Amino acid sequence: GKSHGWSELLREACLNGSVFLIMGSMLIGWITGQAGMQQLKPVVSDLFLGILCLFLLDMGIVAARRLRDLGRSGDKRGGAAPLGYMVTMALVFPVINATASLLLGTLLGLTVGDLVLLTVLAASASYIAVPAAMRLALPEANPSVYLPMSLAITFPFNLLVGIPLYHQVAQYLVSA
Repeated sequence: GKSHGWSELLREACLNGSVFLIMGSMLIGWITGQAGMQQLKPVVSDLFLGILCLFLLDMGIVAARRLRDLGRSGDKRGGAAPLGYMVTMALVFPVINATASLLLGTLLGLTVGDLVLLTVLAASASYIAVPAAMRLALPEANPSVYLPMSLAITFPFNLLVGIPLYHQVAQYLVSA
């Protein structure tokens, strides 16, 4: 495979079309303020939620189709890590990211709500952004690996175990 240098990786992470668009949108929103938001409300608020639902439905369909391929991704053909290792990483990395964000947020003096939000975002594996970014940035990457890992393993883990755990720890850290 083609090797990518750090400068190319950093450029792609900061200046690819999606990131540039969202950063530009945030800058425009900051400049125009509440008046600009009111003008864009039909697109940003109302339409966005419908499109987000369709996007998540599409990602779920793709993940479900690829889930059966996941068990085969660790064989000699693809060179991917064994299934057990990938599932372990899909469960361990959110906890590592959550721990780092809990410590950082506590050092910054965040409130419990802000600390939980930061932690959930850090632990999320970005269910929305990363699969789309992977599809664009690394078209040769096997979706049967990254989609089920984020949507079928990490997402339910965070919903059922992670968020309640992160909330408890955040409450403890802020009150200590």
